[in-house]
Amino acid sequence: MDEVVDLEEPIWRYFKPSRFHDFMTTGELYFASARQFQDPFEGAVAVLPPGFPVDPRYTEREGSERAFEELRRLTKISCWHRASYESDAMWQLYAGAWKGVAIRTTPGRIAKAAKPFRLNPEYGQEDLWAGYVRYVDLLKERLRVSMLDRFWYKHMAFSWEREFRLAISLRMAEEYGVKVPEDGIKVQFDVSQLVDRIFIGPSLGEDGVKVVRQAAEAAGLGGHVRMSSMLGSPRYV
Repeated sequence: MDEVVDLEEPIWRYFKPSRFHDFMTTGELYFASARQFQDPFEGAVAVLPPGFPVDPRYTEREGSERAFEELRRLTKISCWHRASYESDAMWQLYAGAWKGVAIRTTPGRIAKAAKPFRLNPEYGQEDLWAGYVRYVDLLKERLRVSMLDRFWYKHMAFSWEREFRLAISLRMAEEYGVKVPEDGIKVQFDVSQLVDRIFIGPSLGEDGVKVVRQAAEAAGLGGHVRMSSMLGSPRYV
């Protein structure tokens, strides 16, 4: 979190068409609870090798481990991909097997586009944290960082993600008696400020392309739509 962020670096988010349409219509992005991610190492400080014997002294959860599990519930996260170009892997994984949509933006645009978020209208505005995820070989190293900082470190096996992360911690809100959702929250952004380009996935059907273009037009972003470069014609000679 203390690393200087390049405000002009391209970052990407890949959507299935329905979620893209919702975003264009509402300006709301879903921030998932850290407990919702498939990554089993999310927030881990170390990884034991497979088959490593369990020390009976650690069969019971320590208080700090229980506290971190609660922090995972209270920390809501939005994940982005750092790249100068669109990614075939990201199309496959996060956009319905090439049948989705991607938006390109920059950290600077995100900072300008983010609207104040309050979990409860009577409670104060929550801070939006942003930064690069750092990848560490947790088989060899043990993290010694604060609980909140752990969300900006991941096991080296996930380094292909090249993740830029946005997060909101609702720990203080809960301490003040505000009810925090078990899963994610929706955070509002100014769509026109946020979006630099919209890319249509290479396998999205004709009807889907029409829906994407209509949603972009309705948001005043029709001129920002591009087709995926993967639809180009290859030449071999």
